Amino acid sequence: MNNSEEFRFKIVVIGDGAVGKTSLIKKFTKGTFEKDYVKTLGAQFSKYNKKINGDMIRLIFWDIAGQDDFNFLHPLFYKESKAAIIVYSLEENELGQNSFTHIQNWHEVLEKNCGNIPIVLFANKVDLVDENSLATTEILKLVNEFNFLNFFFTSAKTGQGVVDAFNEIIERLYLKFKNF
Repeated sequence: MNNSEEFRFKIVVIGDGAVGKTSLIKKFTKGTFEKDYVKTLGAQFSKYNKKINGDMIRLIFWDIAGQDDFNFLHPLFYKESKAAIIVYSLEENELGQNSFTHIQNWHEVLEKNCGNIPIVLFANKVDLVDENSLATTEILKLVNEFNFLNFFFTSAKTGQGVVDAFNEIIERLYLKFKNF
């Protein structure tokens, strides 16, 4: 007799434009990396299946454009999301600084459109900085302030932290709904 169950989860992936949201999803779901930046228009989604303890987990990652042009579509994009990933860039430039500052804004967008769902923070592009010089104090402050599940240093290019980061949110969702 087969006692396996099927779980379906929609996970939104948000953050400023050019922080690597699409690249992270492709690295996790397909194992690929494209170095050329292609702007996401509106939203795109990727499907991914995973088995945990004999149960089939069917995931849809919604990659939501970080540009303000698409804000009017956000309510549709976020509908029925079970979890979220906020991505920011560790680059030591204006993009990196702004994307870190905007984490609070993205958190507010999630609360407005999704309520209280599990959120993981991805500090992306770790391959472009000296990891030993990264101060985690500010990141941990945000994680605690907004009650994020966790944060991960990731690199869509090298794959560092990507599998662990995605699996964290998937396994948390599975445990939450398996015991629901």
